Amino acid sequence: MRLRHPDGSVLHVSYGTNVHPAQDVDGLVDQLRRFGGPVRRRLGVDRLGLGLWLPAEATRRLAADPAAVGLLRKALDHEGLEVVTVNAFPYGNFHAPVVKKAVYRPDWTEDARLEYTLDCAQVLGELLPDDVTRGSISTLPLGWREPWDADRAAAARDRVDRLAEGLGELEDRTGRTVRVAFEPEPGCVAETTSGLVEHLDGVDTERLGACLDLCHLATEFEDPAAALAQLHGAGVDVVKTQVSAALHCDDPTDPEALAALEEFVEARFLHQVREQQEASVDRRDDLPDALGRVAGSAGLPGDGPWRVHVHVPLHADPRPPLRSTREVLTDALGLLVGGAHPLVEHLETETYTWSVLPAHLRPRDDDGLVAGIAAELDWTRAQLVDRGMEVL
Repeated sequence: MRLRHPDGSVLHVSYGTNVHPAQDVDGLVDQLRRFGGPVRRRLGVDRLGLGLWLPAEATRRLAADPAAVGLLRKALDHEGLEVVTVNAFPYGNFHAPVVKKAVYRPDWTEDARLEYTLDCAQVLGELLPDDVTRGSISTLPLGWREPWDADRAAAARDRVDRLAEGLGELEDRTGRTVRVAFEPEPGCVAETTSGLVEHLDGVDTERLGACLDLCHLATEFEDPAAALAQLHGAGVDVVKTQVSAALHCDDPTDPEALAALEEFVEARFLHQVREQQEASVDRRDDLPDALGRVAGSAGLPGDGPWRVHVHVPLHADPRPPLRSTREVLTDALGLLVGGAHPLVEHLETETYTWSVLPAHLRPRDDDGLVAGIAAELDWTRAQLVDRGMEVL
């Protein structure tokens, strides 16, 4: 889905396909038929963007087999879909029964992460529409924070520098520009905007930048204006934005709120929790830890509001007294695209958690998932139109 900003530039709006559990090329093609095309038709648009998640198994084949890329591109064209951005954060099976911290492996200390990301860049370069000048890839913010020391930091920097070199070589060879965006996430080496600025100091900012996930930003109680000012001051571009919302609890000592929070405890994904205190933010790595349900782990005290890393639907409210961080999301969107010139050109809705949400939010079947994804995109489109964008 494309929209034109008042300055004449084009914004690309996609939905993240990491919500679908495909592992190989055949699975990717099947998800276009089952979900991508139906979402586009439900939205009533001629062309819809996908934030394509490329799992490592599929990426290896696509990078080595031009015929496989041709098969995927043919399927995209048949369903009226396009790809300008790729999600290369999850490497392997993102829909295994238990994912948790495995999503951060391999990290940027390992050659496997570098090779995978460069393969994704090659594939994206081949999938880009003919009228699009550059694509984007989102990736993890170096790795999980433990273990992390000077040696691991040096190893990661070496691979990040080699990444920039590889992207330059790709552009020289193909004429296609692909930029990689590091995505701050709670609990990681760079879990906030300031942490990302610190760890990207001195990198090639022409090819590398930031992916702002607005759920992660809100979970860390970051102020969107301050975050964008930090990035601008450091010369780091917002290459990509994930349009997402976190879970907010005003009073985590309220029994009704605690009962509602319990509904979000599940086994697959990590749900980091942050508590806002007077001059700091207290942190736990998963919702059961925050609730004091894990032996040997002290729960959060509940002296201030909580935010939980759960990607909740943009258009639908969780059960009261919980709410989403939709206000943070709309404030950030206004700053990113509401000015004289947009600060980002690739926007991706990324509610990958549909299958593990509480029953009152979870789709019952494929049709329900299509309806939910389309509703999020419709909500996002309305937000952009309200800020002066024109649907193309």
